[in-house]
Amino acid sequence: MSYSNPIIPGFNPDPSIIRVGKDFFLVTSTFEYFPGVPIYHSQDLIQWKLIGHALTRPSQLQIHTPEPGGGVWATTIRHHAGVYYIMAASFQRYRPQQDDRVWPQGFYVRTTDIWNEKTWSDPIYFDQVGFDQDLFWDVDGTVYLSSTYRKTQPTIGANLKDFAIHVCTVDLATGHSTSAPKLIRESSSGVAEGSHIFKRGRYWYLFTAEGGTESGHSEWVNRSEVGPFGPWELGPNNPLWRNGVEDEVQNTGHADLVEDTKGQWWAVVLGVRPSRQGDMWQESVLGRETFLVPLEWKDDWPVINGGQKISLNSNGPGLYQFDIPVSWRDEFSEPQMQVGWYRKNTPFVNDYSLTERPNYLRLHGGPYNLSVPASPTMFLRKQTHHLCRWETKLSFEPTVDETEAGTVVWLNYFTYSSIGIRKDSKGRFIRFRPSEGDIVEHRLDTNTAVTLTVDCGTEYQFGYCEGTESEVHWIGSVSNSAATAAPPVGANFTGMMLGLYAFGERQRCLAPADFAYAEFR
Repeated sequence: MSYSNPIIPGFNPDPSIIRVGKDFFLVTSTFEYFPGVPIYHSQDLIQWKLIGHALTRPSQLQIHTPEPGGGVWATTIRHHAGVYYIMAASFQRYRPQQDDRVWPQGFYVRTTDIWNEKTWSDPIYFDQVGFDQDLFWDVDGTVYLSSTYRKTQPTIGANLKDFAIHVCTVDLATGHSTSAPKLIRESSSGVAEGSHIFKRGRYWYLFTAEGGTESGHSEWVNRSEVGPFGPWELGPNNPLWRNGVEDEVQNTGHADLVEDTKGQWWAVVLGVRPSRQGDMWQESVLGRETFLVPLEWKDDWPVINGGQKISLNSNGPGLYQFDIPVSWRDEFSEPQMQVGWYRKNTPFVNDYSLTERPNYLRLHGGPYNLSVPASPTMFLRKQTHHLCRWETKLSFEPTVDETEAGTVVWLNYFTYSSIGIRKDSKGRFIRFRPSEGDIVEHRLDTNTAVTLTVDCGTEYQFGYCEGTESEVHWIGSVSNSAATAAPPVGANFTGMMLGLYAFGERQRCLAPADFAYAEFR
């Protein structure tokens, strides 16, 4: 049966999946955003619902001023003896341009009630550094931790990252290693990461993402008849598939496996779907997304997607076509924020209210503007479709010149475009601040609420209308290439988000910014 990819669109990289009974649960990476680790649920692998996050408290996650691409990397979810585990690591310093990174200590959180995000434990930290942590419980009860970090002995005569897979045994109660780490997989590309260990029949299997998460990305497999320490036998058909730079889906890899209730195996992988502009591919604004492909076992080796390239239109037993809706709306009528809003970094203070003015999101802008690496007063949603319109209605009467509130197209604190309300001695005005190009300002004629609009497509167009006006005044645009420009430090591991903000320039914004709604359509 045919179905459409991606199954979870927008910024949702590094998928990891389990099945418990008839329920599938899937997690993805969040990097510098809070709350961390979204948890999706499905019963048919096609329709997924965000049910919560694993890292929702400052006691679980402290992210402050990391570079773009820092924060929580590649999470893994597992279920063992009635307990759900999520493993991760958080980079507080990530500067690959200077080969300057602090290898984080990974951690896990656990719960017996995955439906209630408040029940996830505080982290238990491993004393083994690395990223892309994976836990494997062997049949004798031994727990193995695999992770990626640089080899202690660099490859001689080669300029490689030397990122390799290491494994050790671990005491889950304390997080302490109980054996010395052993290097079990390295790649001629210089990058082997995203390890997952499975046991099937008489073999242990090691799946690894290799070549880096860009155009060289691929998935490899090894197996062992002895155990997680090896020795490992390289699979006969590596990489397991290969998408190239001219395909409609690119950069595919980082697989995790699940078996459904009927005995059919599946793999979830990350991929990007760039936009075609003439005879060129344009980098996807949506970032790395979650794709699903069937898996078969032949001669005790996995064959993913028949060894063929992953495409937007796929085939797999028992699945069906489903168009993920574009439309979404939040009227801020509940006492808590809808699930799916994100902050940049862990916020220091409570700077918003849903009750001070009922049916509005009220922001009390903090002292950081959007170009500061700290956590501004800003709430973000993931863009999940190339073609859509983002809209919000804002009531804001600034009392000093150095304050602003509005809406933003956000990639990181180096690359964003905003349209907001400010004031000067002559009154209120709209300021459009593009990620590339000159600032544009338009005087407002009234003191009414202002509707702010962003059209997303081959470019981002920004506009506004006052009061009851129905016609949008378009003030400027930003190309998709400018909106996805690489930062001077860090990396673009995320995808586009749109959101609401308020700030003062090194001061609190004393005038509240009230948002009546936010919507995609």
